[in-house]
Amino acid sequence: MSTPVQIISEGPESSINLGAAVGRLAQPGDVISLQGELGAGKTVVAQGIALGLGVKEPVTSPSYVIVTVYQSGRVCLQHVDLYRLAADNRELDSIDWDGLLEEMAVTVVEWPERAGTRMPNDRLQISLDAPAIGRRTMTLSASGPRSRELLAAVRERMTGQW
Repeated sequence: MSTPVQIISEGPESSINLGAAVGRLAQPGDVISLQGELGAGKTVVAQGIALGLGVKEPVTSPSYVIVTVYQSGRVCLQHVDLYRLAADNRELDSIDWDGLLEEMAVTVVEWPERAGTRMPNDRLQISLDAPAIGRRTMTLSASGPRSRELLAAVRERMTGQW
């Protein structure tokens, strides 16, 4: 496991910028998990990732539809929100979870803890904490070879901005 990177965001612009840096560097097959409480800013980071991928449509929280696919960017984006699924991950088959992970797309997963052990081992995790109104602590960590490569590239690209 690589050394986590911690970023303090003073507003949505910082969260969008971080997401955009990740999106510009993401490749097909990358999985990015966004973890945090309700209102922590997961969807804002997802919007930044979409921006970095060149997605043209507005990106909103897919809570009610669970999976939204955006194909207008340089790489297909699958935005998955597992909030409405049972915490025991039995409902993952209803959204063809394994099929989603096999797609040559960038897959962004909100509420990854709902997938439990079925989350891919190699993923970039962005954990968000909101200790004060408007302020976010974002911690990026990598759990496999590709995600370590992505984290290193994001760290290099963002040097001087943190």
